[in-house]
Amino acid sequence: MPVSDTDRVLAEVDRAADEIVDFASRLVRIPTVNPPGEEYEACANAIGDQLRAHGADVQLLPAVGKVEHTSRYPRINVVGRHEGTAKGPAIHLNGHFDVVPAGQGWTRDPFGGEVADGRLYGRGSCDMKAGLAAAVFAAAAIRRAGVAHGAPIEISGTVDEESGGFAGVAWLAENRWLSRERTKCVIIPEPFGVDRICVGHRGVYWFEVVAEGRIAHGSMPYLGVSAIEGMSHLLDLVRDELGPVLAGRITTMPVVPEGSRRATININGIDGGQPVDDTPSPCVADRCRAVFDRRFLLEEGLDRTRAEIVALVARAQARMPDVRFTIEDRMIVEPTRAPEDAPVIGALTAAIARVAGRPASLVASPGTYDQKHVARIAGVPHCVAYGPGELAMAHQPDEFCELADILTATKVLALAVLKLTNE
Repeated sequence: MPVSDTDRVLAEVDRAADEIVDFASRLVRIPTVNPPGEEYEACANAIGDQLRAHGADVQLLPAVGKVEHTSRYPRINVVGRHEGTAKGPAIHLNGHFDVVPAGQGWTRDPFGGEVADGRLYGRGSCDMKAGLAAAVFAAAAIRRAGVAHGAPIEISGTVDEESGGFAGVAWLAENRWLSRERTKCVIIPEPFGVDRICVGHRGVYWFEVVAEGRIAHGSMPYLGVSAIEGMSHLLDLVRDELGPVLAGRITTMPVVPEGSRRATININGIDGGQPVDDTPSPCVADRCRAVFDRRFLLEEGLDRTRAEIVALVARAQARMPDVRFTIEDRMIVEPTRAPEDAPVIGALTAAIARVAGRPASLVASPGTYDQKHVARIAGVPHCVAYGPGELAMAHQPDEFCELADILTATKVLALAVLKLTNE
């Protein structure tokens, strides 16, 4: 019986199994730690070399104009392109190659890229160098199988997703490497599991509040105004009033885990008064800063979220009028969600059923990822995340990704991309 295009593509993934794992392991061994942005150029070159070996036209793209891009820590993105039989927008697979610091608690070399017990271990193995390897070899499997595809296929490796992606996917979008005209849809192989498609994420309002009081001698604190005491009123309001209200708001988006379907606020850090490790001096603290991480729902919206904070700070001000409060926005990310009828969701759903033998589930992310830039800056609404690995393993000591999941995800991506290029 004749072998179908699908069968040939799946067979090529199986033949490339060792190559895929080896490439993912090599990526893990490049310590692309962010901050500060180490070894980006080396990793971009490694990805570019692999894409060229598969016949792609490759561009190395420094994020010129971004403050993060420096001579010491250059921000280098890489884009590979396989032309199709037809003109038109490309199917784009994007993965970030920066990783968070290793941290403590490892029993294995965090940058060893060790393969053992059916797993790839190391920082970034799950989040998301295994996914990037799957994307690179998904396109390669189509080419090696000799199967024609209509639309072009692009694969990008980008920087700085862990710190917002502004010199990575945002830069690509600002410079029209990702755009409505150039790009039909985007799949980002973040680690949501091999039978889950992530359709979007919650919003972020990251802000700083500064409380300013008046310095005085610590033996006569009544002559001063404590900024720390003023800040304590705001913290009380956040804990006792805003927190419980947010816990009662639940989104209709399928955010995982379940607790993240609720609106949340987290106190990232506080700094006030004299440094506690210094030799003490008797002073009333005249300044206190706190940084807050407010995750808001699609149903709440940014304007309502911000107005709620302004009102809360005004209430703290009323409790202690001699303290001056100011609010400074640090980072804002709007919630985003792919359209329910997006062809990319249908293509991945069909591919998951074929490869994994079970139905796909749609989820949404508790945190943000580079879909925000694809949707807002590039103007491409048809963007989702699908990739190997479990979300709970991201940023953990002894981070790992199951080898079987890497191969499954590669097959799913290959079949989905093939379908999308010929629609």
